[in-house]
Amino acid sequence: MTTETIGLLYMLTDAGPVVKFVMLVLLFFSITTWAIIFIKFRYFRKAFREMADFTDIFWQCRTLADAFAKAKALRSSPAARIFIPAYMEMNRSRKKDSAVSLQSMGSLQRTLRRSITVEIHRYRQLVPFLATVGNTAPFIGLFGTVWGIMHTFQGIGLSGSASLAVVAPGISEALIATAAGLAAAIPAVMAYNHFTDKIRVLNSELETFSSDLLNIIERDIQNQLEA
Repeated sequence: MTTETIGLLYMLTDAGPVVKFVMLVLLFFSITTWAIIFIKFRYFRKAFREMADFTDIFWQCRTLADAFAKAKALRSSPAARIFIPAYMEMNRSRKKDSAVSLQSMGSLQRTLRRSITVEIHRYRQLVPFLATVGNTAPFIGLFGTVWGIMHTFQGIGLSGSASLAVVAPGISEALIATAAGLAAAIPAVMAYNHFTDKIRVLNSELETFSSDLLNIIERDIQNQLEA
């Protein structure tokens, strides 16, 4: 171990119970934040990759039935997951009316909107926790610092000595809490902004795909009516 590491460990072990509790809370926040970052990064990367694959396959398919068969193999694609219930709703309408009517388009639109809402909610899970850490961790660390400084000055008052050798260790010990709060908050804020932007892009792409799908179905209905 280096001298700095040994000194840091000494300050942590010599800290008061409140500062130790603050450090434990911040350690929990930091570990949870990095776990969420790792999980969501892999989740988003796989989702966007499979969504691009499904979109390419969708436009290459001759019929929606072919696209439905392909969609079942790409369950991690958000576009595939909104297409599957829409296609099933369209089939239910066909069984009732033998052809999808213009009146049933409203039901398809509601199905797609509901599916998009479910998908966006799925990808928003755990992301608000990052915002909570980013907003609260600095203040928790500051609380630990203030408490530590109060404890230090109380010790100075009891000892009657205000020399640098007496004051410096207590203040440096207290400032560790602020540093830990910032260390937990900075990656949380950066990850929150990154994932929020990804969710915005995902929502936009799903809305575009939904509009394209509705246009295709509506065009097929018009062709059936003109035939």
